[in-house]
Amino acid sequence: MGVVIRPVFALDFGTSLVKFGPIWRGKYPDFIENRGYFPKISKISAEIRGLAAEEVIVGPAVSEYLESKADLSRLYYPMRNGVIARDDERGWKIVKKIIKYTLEKYYPGKYDPSGRPFDGFYVVVALAAQSPTYMYERMFEIHKEVNEEHGRGLIKAVTIIPQPLSVAIAEKATTCTVIESGHGNTQVTPISRDVIRAALIPLNRGGYDSDRITSQILKDIGYSDLAREEKFVRIFKEMAGLVPLNLDKAIEWTKAHKGAVKNRFSIPGTTVSVDMGDKAWMRFLIGEFFFNPGHELYQSYYTRGFAPPADTVVGGEVIPGNVSIAEAIRLSISKTPVEIQSSLVRRIILSGGAFNWKVPDGMEGVAVSSPEKIRIQLRELGIDSQPSMIADPQFSVWRGSIIYGNYVPEDLTWDWSSLEGWMYL
Repeated sequence: MGVVIRPVFALDFGTSLVKFGPIWRGKYPDFIENRGYFPKISKISAEIRGLAAEEVIVGPAVSEYLESKADLSRLYYPMRNGVIARDDERGWKIVKKIIKYTLEKYYPGKYDPSGRPFDGFYVVVALAAQSPTYMYERMFEIHKEVNEEHGRGLIKAVTIIPQPLSVAIAEKATTCTVIESGHGNTQVTPISRDVIRAALIPLNRGGYDSDRITSQILKDIGYSDLAREEKFVRIFKEMAGLVPLNLDKAIEWTKAHKGAVKNRFSIPGTTVSVDMGDKAWMRFLIGEFFFNPGHELYQSYYTRGFAPPADTVVGGEVIPGNVSIAEAIRLSISKTPVEIQSSLVRRIILSGGAFNWKVPDGMEGVAVSSPEKIRIQLRELGIDSQPSMIADPQFSVWRGSIIYGNYVPEDLTWDWSSLEGWMYL
């Protein structure tokens, strides 16, 4: 991270996880799920059980309140697609509670760990690149409220940065195309020193869509009850999902080599196991859906009512929800000046948990990594590129935000025209 210049605190609001922590954490942030739980519990019952009678619960404490599957309806994820609606008061209550929880967890008191006087964090908030202005305004308001409720001294100043730009900063890339994909959305973002907003394509697709097709597959193989539990579905997806080099050939190979592809999964820490039987080839459907939901094999799902990812409207242009990742990259780069397009193609950086797919031993050539999948898709479009994925795709935004917070001059106050600088509280 380099020399600690000031007490920077980064908050990366991913669609699934919030990564957070001060600069002195080092290489890795802390994290909690980006969700809140609105408990239905009386004050008396809460006191008897030693629980706080609060309107909304965030962080690890959520698991202490869940009692039945019916309780899951009171779990709320405010950033499904990276954006909170202006009037989504439940969502904003969760965001405020998360901000308060994360900052107070690392509040050092009068002195920071190095022994220097502490008079408040320099907070860097990383949001989706397509976040509207009102989200910036509300974030500043909430930080001010949290600071005042704390008694001041918790937060000194706040700035906001688009997540893909944080990735570029972490990777020391000046001109590049960052594909940042989390649980709820994918941001295809050309960058030339700063985000080229006119070329940004935010797809309504992410790890959540891989979860959806996983849930449908679980239903089809006889596990309807488990398919309704989001956390279980996500765990199973991460264990079973595979990205095929070529979907048709991968399915054909799996059916011809029975037993070569694992079909039984025991979920760690639970009594649950899933036996896919002779449907192990469906593991490839999980991974392919994220990269190319327009493949003809998904048509049977769509005709049964399973919805493809939603379309995106960018500058009046409709980007189909089932567009391939590679086609979205091609379209995004085509919106930039011709003279920088070769540089944007040359360095394509993949970031975010939605790209974190594994290739099991012995399946090389049938299953592939995310960079290889996109390289092949781009080649089919006539584009020669070697996409790369950062070492820790879930944490690059946090790291870039820490670096950014150290380099924004302290005397640079927030400018709404450039969306840069510090908002002092």
